[in-house]
Amino acid sequence: MSERPSLRELGLSTTTVATNFLRGLAQRRVRSAIGLRGDPPPPCLDPATAYAPVDGMMRVVHGDLGAMLIGGVASLLYQLLHPLAMAGVDQHSRYRESPLRRLENTALFIGTTTYGSAADAYLLIERVKAMHCGVVGTAPDGTTYQASDPHLLEWVHCCEVAMFLAGFERYGSLSLTDAQRDAYVAEMSRVGHDLGAVNLPLTVADLHQRLEGFLPELRLTAAGRETRRFVLRGVGGSPVQRSAYRTIVAAAIGLLPTTIRDLLELPALPLVDGALVAPAAYALSETMRLALPPIPSASGPHQSR
Repeated sequence: MSERPSLRELGLSTTTVATNFLRGLAQRRVRSAIGLRGDPPPPCLDPATAYAPVDGMMRVVHGDLGAMLIGGVASLLYQLLHPLAMAGVDQHSRYRESPLRRLENTALFIGTTTYGSAADAYLLIERVKAMHCGVVGTAPDGTTYQASDPHLLEWVHCCEVAMFLAGFERYGSLSLTDAQRDAYVAEMSRVGHDLGAVNLPLTVADLHQRLEGFLPELRLTAAGRETRRFVLRGVGGSPVQRSAYRTIVAAAIGLLPTTIRDLLELPALPLVDGALVAPAAYALSETMRLALPPIPSASGPHQSR
């Protein structure tokens, strides 16, 4: 209730370079603008063969592209604070050379596990697990790591679930009940378990408790600083694309808990103040919904904001 309605109304009326760029674009051009090639596959609507519930909360939350982009960037920033997870990315990922390919692979995984059949989802999950088996090494402090470690998988999973949900809560088109929030966390646990994590949280309260439990392990390493700069800077593009990306990054920083923002050494500048960022981010998310409408959930309409 509080300030959200007024901020959203202000956001919808705000004209920015980014929203002017996005408004009126066809679906294919919007996907191309954010580095996704081709059209998405049709969703699996058969409850007997779909991987995720066809009337579930994964399809509600993940169907809102603008909110997912904001939550995804917040998740990347969150994840880089774990020294071992960051060492794996730094030593094995080609995100510097092919950032858009990494984005496309991530979008494919999320899209398949959200909307695809169980057969397609398990095929992709096994491919990711095989890739994880090859991500092993030694962090700069001498600690060994492997991407298939259930503890690190839990860390990445919790960061993603928390930030995807936070992005939707703040910039999505629907208001969720406590039961729907918990349902989203529970549905996402299947993906994490199938990737090799164990005993994942099933409620929002447990999710936040798990993330707090990781705090003693977190610090910003030299590799983390480099990746943080890369995420904040983006990968170039046209002026309007850079403007849109700056809006997404500023909104993503605003989703992070204060403790995490401090660990990332991100000061509370006016740019990340909600009163300045929220209107542009709401407008950006709204225009993305106009160009790429979310796939309707089989459970029927949810409560709008």
